[in-house]
Amino acid sequence: MENKKFANSKLNDQELEGVAGGSAGTTAEDSRFLNVLLAGKPSQCDRYGAARIRFEDHDSEIADAWKSVGVDATIHSGSLISSGWANTYKINGKEVSHYEAMQHAMNVVGKQLSREEWNW
Repeated sequence: MENKKFANSKLNDQELEGVAGGSAGTTAEDSRFLNVLLAGKPSQCDRYGAARIRFEDHDSEIADAWKSVGVDATIHSGSLISSGWANTYKINGKEVSHYEAMQHAMNVVGKQLSREEWNW
């Protein structure tokens, strides 16, 4: 039997990007989060939308920003024709979720951000 719980649900472009398995949306989210979290620090990265992530190579800039807060991130943004693979995040060699990586980064910096504070 089909689950009708989400029958009338609508996803925005960023949510749809995640469902499709691509990581350009996640990488763009990372850039926005790290840009605000690391404001004024040498490791601060710029803010990018998913389209710029796919057209331009910012993977190493974003991975370096993650590294500055103790997270080893492997970024797979994909390209214009490919969604890429899912990004991975590791802390002390242990793979963690995207959420856990973000929480760790906020703890390291000593700044707790709500989604509204960085996702604009």
